[in-house]
Order: sequence, then C-alpha cells, then structure tokens
Amino acid sequence: MPQAQEPALRQVSSQLEALFLAEMLKASGFGEVSESFGGGQGEAQFTSFLQDVQAERMVQAGGIGLAESLFNALKEMPDDL
Repeated sequence: MPQAQEPALRQVSSQLEALFLAEMLKASGFGEVSESFGGGQGEAQFTSFLQDVQAERMVQAGGIGLAESLFNALKEMPDDL
C-alpha cells in the first residue's frame, strides 16, 4: 500500500472502531431514557447522538485497539482486491 493512502486507511479504521463502540454502548444501555424521570421524546431522539460522540471520544483516547488491528490487517491486503 502506498504511504499516501495510510492516513485515509487509519481514519476509516478509527471510524469502524467508533461504530463498533457505539453499538456496544447502545447494547449496554448507555444513555437510555429513564422511564420515571426522562426528557421525553426529544431525549430519546438524541440518545444515539450521545452514544456516537462518546464512542468517537473513546477512540480518540486510545479505544480498545480495534482500529489498529483493522489498520494493520487492511494495510497488508493486496491492492488488486
């Protein structure tokens, strides 16, 4: 892989890790609206945004290493695929 393509590949790898972490946060219930004391429909609509931003921040702080693994695996793939 040409060196010029590595930053773009690293960015895509980080985005994939953020998507994965956002789904894990969603599955864990992070940011869910409380039934008894919540912000109503508006809060429910913005919960996914909160999960996405939290996942992006987690990746910026080092993440779980998934982006680096993806980057290394994709970097080794042949160019003709």
